Amino acid sequence: MSLSVYIVDDHPIFRHGLEQIVQKSNEFTVVGAEGDGAAAAEQMAKLKPNIAILDVHLPSLDGLKIARRLQGMKPEISVIFLTMNDDEATFNAAMDVGARGYILKENAVQDLLIGLKAVAAGGMYFSPSVSHHLLRRNQRASALREKKTGLKTLTETERCVLRLVGQNKTNKEIGQELFISHRTVEAHRANICAKLELKGNRALFLFAVQHKSELG
Repeated sequence: MSLSVYIVDDHPIFRHGLEQIVQKSNEFTVVGAEGDGAAAAEQMAKLKPNIAILDVHLPSLDGLKIARRLQGMKPEISVIFLTMNDDEATFNAAMDVGARGYILKENAVQDLLIGLKAVAAGGMYFSPSVSHHLLRRNQRASALREKKTGLKTLTETERCVLRLVGQNKTNKEIGQELFISHRTVEAHRANICAKLELKGNRALFLFAVQHKSELG
């Protein structure tokens, strides 16, 4: 069974070209195409396509506002932005409204079907030329998480101790792995708890497990 796709772009010739690209694959069916943002949002609320391909700049209602309207709709409508804008601010705005794909119009012929298939499989797709925006976004998010949790206040040794605590290792086992005494491990654990404001016998272990991906 093919997945339904709705296309929103205010340039008729380009919109028609997108329809032709999508219809080359028997995995997808174009159930609608519109150039006006408000009309498109209304139609998608009724048709509930699997995937919406949205231009960012549209008459009456832009693609970002359409995506916000689609958020939380059941069944979920996956959004792919197809735009001329390769600037970081527009990319981040698209990600903030739940974009699953971001494809530059100049790459549409090569990237659109690839992106549709990636999103249909539960993944995401971005034109290679905007991938650096995603990298910087992920780096900022990681730094913010560390700042919020207090992990940036820990020394490298304390981070190692915390990572091993998350593996449920004893003070003796941690000491052997790091070539330090178990008493030094105890001191590190106390310092970590003080910095992270953790109290209770299991608090440090639970914190280490919860933030495992941030400890390397």
